[in-house]
Amino acid sequence: MLTDADRQQLDQQGYLVLRGLMSAELLESLRRRVAELFAEEGARAGSEFKQEPGARRLANLVNKGPVFEDVILTPSVLEAMGHVLGPRFKLSSLNVRSADPHSDSDQPLHADSGAVSDERGYWVANSVWMLDDFTPENGATRMVPGSHRWGKAPPPGMYEPHPEQQLVTGKAGTVVVMNAHMWHGGTANLTATPRRAMHVYYTRWDKPQQQYQKALLSAEVQSRLGEEARRILALDDPLNDELSATGSGVSGFMK
Repeated sequence: MLTDADRQQLDQQGYLVLRGLMSAELLESLRRRVAELFAEEGARAGSEFKQEPGARRLANLVNKGPVFEDVILTPSVLEAMGHVLGPRFKLSSLNVRSADPHSDSDQPLHADSGAVSDERGYWVANSVWMLDDFTPENGATRMVPGSHRWGKAPPPGMYEPHPEQQLVTGKAGTVVVMNAHMWHGGTANLTATPRRAMHVYYTRWDKPQQQYQKALLSAEVQSRLGEEARRILALDDPLNDELSATGSGVSGFMK
């Protein structure tokens, strides 16, 4: 489904904007379920992964509704992930971040999980699902095109603008796929309404998941998953179990 120009954009710039990838029905289903979960979880929301000042979070979403089980198998997104990561990869985590109204600071520029490419190449790739419009005023993601090719992560606490950064905006329903080694970060939401995004994050087969899915998914959810979903979640992968058992984790900012 990707064109040669799409692949070139991912290779050179580090990200690709897929406008209108979510149907109106899918967008509404995701918004509805996210609102329900924020109401149900209250102050606990996001606690399986992280909580942060200036934003509300949800985590472990594959376990929280069939709509999320479908999202992780979106063909065009998986094709883009395979282009960045190679043919063997798995879901690392599925989270939501809602930037609070009137938040007053940007995230620092970062590479997800502090990732720097290794002898096998790139090992993390992300997709940002816009549940609301991303505008210059409401916390859209800033990206530094081409920085994934620099072979280094940004210095800690880099809040200041980078001279080459671009703001990625779009209508709700847009999905941005990105090489997560590229330097990027959320910006301040200066508006009176939240700015919601879902992050469907993948990693190469030989790296640990950010959230160990086999331990987090209920027996009921695991029992109904098909072969493709089980593969992308690494539920039957002994190496993934070993990586989790050894405590080999990943850290760093996620939007």
